[in-house]
Amino acid sequence: MLYKAYQAHCDMLAPARYAAHVATTFRDRALDGARDMPTARRLFAMAEVFEKSEVTHKRPPYAIDKVRSGNATVDVVEEVALSLPFGNLLHFAKPDVATPQPKILVVAPLSGHFATLLRNTVETLLRDHDVYITDWKNARDVPLSAGQFGFEDYVDYVIRFLQEIGDVQNQRGAHVLAVCQPCVPVLAAVAVMAQNDDPLQPRTMTLMGGPVDTRESPTAVNDLAVSKDLDWFKDKLIHTVPARYAGAGRKVYPGFIQLSAFMSMNTGRHLSQYRKLYQALADFDTAQSAKIEGFYDEYLAVLDLTAEFYLETIDKVFQRALLARGELTHRGRTVDCGAIRKTALLTVEGERDDICAVGQTAAAHLLCSSLRPHLKRHHLQPGVGHYGVFSGSKWESEVYPQVKNLVLAMS
Repeated sequence: MLYKAYQAHCDMLAPARYAAHVATTFRDRALDGARDMPTARRLFAMAEVFEKSEVTHKRPPYAIDKVRSGNATVDVVEEVALSLPFGNLLHFAKPDVATPQPKILVVAPLSGHFATLLRNTVETLLRDHDVYITDWKNARDVPLSAGQFGFEDYVDYVIRFLQEIGDVQNQRGAHVLAVCQPCVPVLAAVAVMAQNDDPLQPRTMTLMGGPVDTRESPTAVNDLAVSKDLDWFKDKLIHTVPARYAGAGRKVYPGFIQLSAFMSMNTGRHLSQYRKLYQALADFDTAQSAKIEGFYDEYLAVLDLTAEFYLETIDKVFQRALLARGELTHRGRTVDCGAIRKTALLTVEGERDDICAVGQTAAAHLLCSSLRPHLKRHHLQPGVGHYGVFSGSKWESEVYPQVKNLVLAMS
């Protein structure tokens, strides 16, 4: 019923949002004299703030058309390298780059937002790498006929994608980089590939700000996950996709609930940002308004998770920490991270990360017990929180060189 009530609320506000859109369109076409009147500026600013506060369910564009690579600026073309029911393997091809670059798979979180949240991560990696990303689909748009998608399916997708971009002829794997939530399934996928002696197991694995062992320095997110039993999450947070969508009848964890949870953690900050947006629009401060609007265009674009993936992640990763305990299984076999011998490991943590605290990602080093010392590196980035690990100036100037150097050394 909650999903239907949410949809009804959105439908009720649709005419008002359309009116706000019409108002902002009129502002852009109005004569300068009328547009510049103080009262008009405030009214138009309020209309745009209201319009931009809408939660959407469509993936924003990556909008990476060109990138600096080597000594030249080259075109970037998006290509779907492999399409699967719950996600695409998206390739950011650079047709004008003649010299082959190391292939790297960016595994994006499946936690309520689209993979475009890693736009800056991808854009930076494109300088020196041939980049692919897991472009997850909104579960409410996936028909029931596609079946279920759980934690083990996520692991299978990562393996399938790594095999797709690997060098089959020379039997050499690519590289993989996981951000936040997928650190656990990616580590499991690489372990499974190692246990199978897969010739395409990745050359390097970078895990960034992920909950490998949530028993280390628990955060508010971790505390919430263990404060209720699994039945509570199932009863309170799982809902059915309404009939109007392709995935009608599918049980999901709605993205709008996850967004509400995130925003409630920093309500004051979000209200302050919207006040700044209003003032910037009223003052015609284009640079400031564009910066804030760009963030919220991404932040308010949400996707639904399948119920089985969400509940299994809560259970296996946050409540029981099965991989860290050596008890995680995949298709009936225990996942053994000690089998990883050929994949170099880099873990990255942010000093101020309040989602995956210091120590949670570094725990991967203890699990990968067979890796020789020169194949294991850890980087603790001072002065950044969770998002600063993979986006922003510190990512580009201090974290990225660590990733680049490891990939270069193992390519």
